[in-house]
Amino acid sequence: MRWDILTDNYQKLLEGTWTTLWMVALSLAIGLVIALFTAVMSTSKNPLMRWPAETFSYLFRGTPMIVQLYIFYYGFGIVLGSIEGIQDSFLWPVIRLSWPWAILAMSLNNAAYTCEILRGGIQAMPHGEVEAAKAVGMSRGQMLRRIILPSAFRRSLPAYGNEVIYMLHGSAVLSWVAVTDLTGVARRLRDDYYESTTPFIGATLIYLTITVCIVLLFKQLEKRYLSYLQR
Repeated sequence: MRWDILTDNYQKLLEGTWTTLWMVALSLAIGLVIALFTAVMSTSKNPLMRWPAETFSYLFRGTPMIVQLYIFYYGFGIVLGSIEGIQDSFLWPVIRLSWPWAILAMSLNNAAYTCEILRGGIQAMPHGEVEAAKAVGMSRGQMLRRIILPSAFRRSLPAYGNEVIYMLHGSAVLSWVAVTDLTGVARRLRDDYYESTTPFIGATLIYLTITVCIVLLFKQLEKRYLSYLQR
């Protein structure tokens, strides 16, 4: 064990941690927006709305995230980059980077899982809440905004907390597409110092610390928003 590797390179580890945090946070935000729409679509009685949402969910839950990451980056990214004239267009600064493709893959993967979490929350709603909303004259849109989605999200907090942790841990694959996240920094330190144990123990401790913070945060949210279910 060489602890000097961690102390001498703590800035690199902090930068890698920051990259991991903002990419995971952005992917979760985008994924949640997509999941809200697909969850509503998947609970619709109209097959034209339900089937596309279910297909999307099965597709991204049925394949590993690293495969999706490779398809977006090495497939779409490199294929688009090889198109004649694309390197002179305004799109090239985005296409040539790895992190936008990583964000896209992580967001869609997260959206598929979050969609199922929210769908379960919607289906678990007491029928009386919906009937009460109808009784006061709420439209379908008003019920979704004011009753159904807020209630479903509150009930889904425990499962969504697990999904956030899964996304944090799953982000370790980002280093395979040239993103210098926390795992990427650990891999570089391993190569620079020819010592694999210490860099990855350092990364493990950071991941563990972030995970504990997420668990504590969601416990507080559950205590605040789900306490009425425990009475």
